[in-house]
Amino acid sequence: MTDTSEQNRNQSPDSAQESSARRPTRRGGGGAGTRGRTTIADGVVEKIAGLAARDVFGVHAMGSGMSRTFGAVRDRVPGNTKSVSRGVKAEVGEVQTALDLEIVVDYGVSIADVARDVRENVVAAVERMTGLEVVEVNIAVSDVKLPDEEDDEPEPRIQ
Repeated sequence: MTDTSEQNRNQSPDSAQESSARRPTRRGGGGAGTRGRTTIADGVVEKIAGLAARDVFGVHAMGSGMSRTFGAVRDRVPGNTKSVSRGVKAEVGEVQTALDLEIVVDYGVSIADVARDVRENVVAAVERMTGLEVVEVNIAVSDVKLPDEEDDEPEPRIQ
């Protein structure tokens, strides 16, 4: 015992660090929250972004005219739910994501203001819910909804 304690007293700080590095580390290393990997599908980010974009005043609909028409038909199928990710495309990496949105704005609103508000809302929602860094949100305004235009989505036959 005296030999070991005498050795420890005579060790330099560097050699003490080396001996502690050789000691086995505790199993599991770190907290439970750091063990394993979390992956987030593109569709998850697309849904979050779609809902966040629709919440902005001045956004009438999402997607191009053709995708809205197909979506309206698809929505009429019994048991099918409305597509919240229509008009949204996401590319998701391990720590970052990039989004492309296609929107229809209401006539009379400032397109620049709506686009800015959509970007802010989408970035905040996606980063808060996923922890991913949003590197860009590209917005394409594909149409303007005029007050006297009918909606592309037909009225349901039953009330």
